[in-house]
Amino acid sequence: MMTGITFDPTLVALPNAHFVGGNILKGEGAIPVHAPSDGRLLCHLPEAGADLVDYAVCLSRDVQMRSGWATCAPRERGRVLRRWADLVEENAIELARLETACSTRPIAETTAWDVPFTAEGIRFFAEYADKLGGEVAATQSDLLGMVLAEPYGVIGAIAPWNFPLVMGSWKVIPALAAGNGVVLKPSEMTPFSIVRLAELAIDAGVPAGLFNVVQGTGPITGDALARHPVCGKLTFTGSTRTGIEIMKAAAESGPKPVTLELGGKSPQIVFDDIRNIDAVADRILRAFTGNAGQVCVSGSRLIVQRAVHDALLEKIVQRAQGFSSGALEKAETRYSPIISERQATSIEAAVYDSVQAGASTLLPLSRMDGPGGAFLSPCILTEVTPQTRAVKDELFGPVLTVQTFDDEAEALSLASHATYGLAAGVHTSDLGRAMRAVRNLKAGTVWVNRYGRSSDFVIPTGGYGGSGIGKDLGRQAVEANLRYKSVLMAFEG
Repeated sequence: MMTGITFDPTLVALPNAHFVGGNILKGEGAIPVHAPSDGRLLCHLPEAGADLVDYAVCLSRDVQMRSGWATCAPRERGRVLRRWADLVEENAIELARLETACSTRPIAETTAWDVPFTAEGIRFFAEYADKLGGEVAATQSDLLGMVLAEPYGVIGAIAPWNFPLVMGSWKVIPALAAGNGVVLKPSEMTPFSIVRLAELAIDAGVPAGLFNVVQGTGPITGDALARHPVCGKLTFTGSTRTGIEIMKAAAESGPKPVTLELGGKSPQIVFDDIRNIDAVADRILRAFTGNAGQVCVSGSRLIVQRAVHDALLEKIVQRAQGFSSGALEKAETRYSPIISERQATSIEAAVYDSVQAGASTLLPLSRMDGPGGAFLSPCILTEVTPQTRAVKDELFGPVLTVQTFDDEAEALSLASHATYGLAAGVHTSDLGRAMRAVRNLKAGTVWVNRYGRSSDFVIPTGGYGGSGIGKDLGRQAVEANLRYKSVLMAFEG
């Protein structure tokens, strides 16, 4: 595993451009890109309008059809993808610096986790390239029934800003493994690392033009991509509000299928039979402060049994006061800034509204001294209700709400959310209690005595209800990029 290396961000060449047809496409810069760590203006990013999006999508379709990517032996696709993973590792320091330059991710994290995780994800999906096909259907003996799996053609993908490289790759790699072309729009706030990833794809043997990157905002570039008639499917990670707009666009320009990983307001239930209260306190802290809470599955709602409430909260408060801000390019920095001043102000407003409505502040939200970015200290709110804004809304910041319960039924009732069902955590030493919770929680992912993803790529991720449709990761992510044709064949003509 690599460790973080301090670097000078002013010496990093930033690819503030589109990547189409295997080429860097410069354009007139229209969108300012800032470094969250210190607020510096990094560059102005060009925006792809409908014409460039059309060119990128149609080129991807043409290359997908004439290059043989969809019709070659699937193991050949897998070989190319495995070479791509090797190149990611060989260029890991460069990718980590590009990721850190414009995102909320410290260099210590991008080198130790983001880039290695991306490489392993590519390898995982490479292994699935020849594992999913069709099947023979049971029918009468003088007929042959088959179900054939085929790629859609071109997948339109829109990735978020909080883990740009990792989550961008989750969109691209399973689509390519299934034989599709891909046109990806990264977030306009974090546009750099995915361009370098696309360049490495060409070096690995992915046909030029099969995977294209178009830069721009959601209302212009994202909407043009979502509505393009050649895109056979859409995949998006982001807010529930934007996901609804993507779904509308898919219906109006298709209809076409969608994979949507959307917002979350994930509960963590702690029962009073936990055996290691210090380990649970550490786990809960990481779950709501990782990336400064800017994680879709952030465990931001603590629901704790009354008997262990005081002791657990004391330990969490002690730990939550140990954070410090710092420049993300420094190897010793571990805590993330908020992505923008606008987002920081929104978090502060939600906490203020919650306190005005009756919440108590066990640990106040405050600005941290730092290199100039918007660093917010961890915040803990008690005396909240299901109607409290900090409980209802996804804040995308380091804010933990605390509710108490007396029995299982009350815990599960408090864990239920009117909108979201992305993830949940259960902390208990009672296996039966854990399984009852797993069965009853309305969430796409449930972690028991841990919280957060591992490198088990075979386990899919995705939500219930307002948290989305479909799955990233796992076999399901590859299957979502295939459509199925039914065949019934008689033996005599």
